[in-house]
Amino acid sequence: MFALAILAPFLAGNKPYYYKTQGQLYFPVLQTIPFIGEFFINPDVQDINFREDRLKINGSFVLPPIPYSPNEVNLNEILKAPGNDHIMGTDAQGRDIMARMIHGAQVSLSVGFVAVGLYVLIGIFVGAMAGYFGGRVDMVLSRLIEVVMCFPTFFLILTILAILGPNLWNIMVVIGVTSWTGIARLVRGEFLKLRDQDFVVSTKALGLPLHRILFRHLFPNSLSPVLVSITFGVASSILIESSLSFLGFGVQPPRASWGSILSESRQFMDIAWWLMLFPGFAIFLTITSFNLIGEGLRDAIDPKSD
Repeated sequence: MFALAILAPFLAGNKPYYYKTQGQLYFPVLQTIPFIGEFFINPDVQDINFREDRLKINGSFVLPPIPYSPNEVNLNEILKAPGNDHIMGTDAQGRDIMARMIHGAQVSLSVGFVAVGLYVLIGIFVGAMAGYFGGRVDMVLSRLIEVVMCFPTFFLILTILAILGPNLWNIMVVIGVTSWTGIARLVRGEFLKLRDQDFVVSTKALGLPLHRILFRHLFPNSLSPVLVSITFGVASSILIESSLSFLGFGVQPPRASWGSILSESRQFMDIAWWLMLFPGFAIFLTITSFNLIGEGLRDAIDPKSD
């Protein structure tokens, strides 16, 4: 999945790796790479359809293995079943499903890791403050954690997205700021267990600054349950993004997302089974893989587990 997400422009797209003509060498595929593609746009080759006009083009070029853009509409190939031209078939607008699945991996994994990274930072900060200082600080932060946990997370996300608008960055931020309570409780528990141990008391006696005590001595020793929770969190975030896209609150068209492809299948379940099968299996496989990684980490870290 990581390979698909990182190499998506080189695996599926209608821009060739290189194009050599009249002594000039171009790299059109680079202009499709997010964030950096704008630095490689060349007007001389930008509007050429290399797949459709391959016989008319004067020069040599090599297209990716899946020579279709994820957003390339072809009304002559609507709802085409899987075959030699389109390995996973096409959708209601003639777009290649395999190309959309490959580029959809970027969306799913980026949402998973960015959202988890955000709520891990929030959870570590809140949990560390509550566990280390205790007393009133712990009481106030613990009540805050409990209040946030009382909200139905998915419906809270829907409400916030209805206000802010559905786009990829809003989804990442909303998942991050509503899902940190589990990490905070784990870190708080570990800090409560460690703060009175001899090595922590010694650091206090030596007069080390607070940030060094927290992040050099306490946090590394409380990291094990956090690592396990991160893997489960990535799987949960991917499932939330897919659910939001399925309901129409996630990644907006024409950008490809596994959830949005699955949402389109509702209208054509009787005649286009591939629209439901491939994105559904990709979501299942990815979530199962991260859950298995989490279970493996938990078993490896906890010597008392069976």
